[in-house]
Amino acid sequence: MRPVLIIEDDADIAEGVRYSLEREGFAVRVALTGEQGLTAALDAQAPPSLIILDLMLPGMSGMELCRRLRREPATKRTPIIMLTARASETDRVAGLDLGADDYITKPFSVREMLARVRAVLRRTEEQKASSYEDERLTIDFADMRVVCDGAQIRLTRKEFALLTTLARSAGRVATRQQLLDEVWGYEHYGDSRTLDVHVRRLRQKLGACGDCIETVIGVGYRFTGCGQHTGKNLSARGGQ
Repeated sequence: MRPVLIIEDDADIAEGVRYSLEREGFAVRVALTGEQGLTAALDAQAPPSLIILDLMLPGMSGMELCRRLRREPATKRTPIIMLTARASETDRVAGLDLGADDYITKPFSVREMLARVRAVLRRTEEQKASSYEDERLTIDFADMRVVCDGAQIRLTRKEFALLTTLARSAGRVATRQQLLDEVWGYEHYGDSRTLDVHVRRLRQKLGACGDCIETVIGVGYRFTGCGQHTGKNLSARGGQ
């Protein structure tokens, strides 16, 4: 089992997080400085499945470490949850912009922390597939390429991220909050109508394939695909 790597300079917090994760069956490694964390993260013998990263570290800061990890081929896709006392919107946005997958502020609930760890790992597992394909629609997640009935569709990054999030959970309802969290980030405070506008534009751009996104009234949206065998054709082509 690949370990969860905790990079936290407060030994008591690190021990508490380690204990909670191990009780849930996770293997865990702990690093108390950024430098130790970088070494552990790049350990080819025991690469982490997920990194829980404190921002207020001695020496190399958590922000700098996150930047370094996202530049390294071995860790550029390793999920990172930032754990910090910095609660300002500016800090949250900066952390997410650097490539963090989630952000938890101190003090925090152990139950919430475990739920977010499981959610990030679940999303990471789902994202191993590199493409979706049915009789009419093809989505290449890595190359950001969408083809409907043989014609390539041009989407903005947000529209593609929204389509990708829906397609990776084909057949399952994605709530409005889940979509806002995954596409716009956990700390999105904007009007939820932003989501409706993007779905409407996405359907319009998909044209004949636009009905692959079903509205679930009062809940959210569901990706149904565009063929008889939809929702079952996520593949891991491309060597992933």
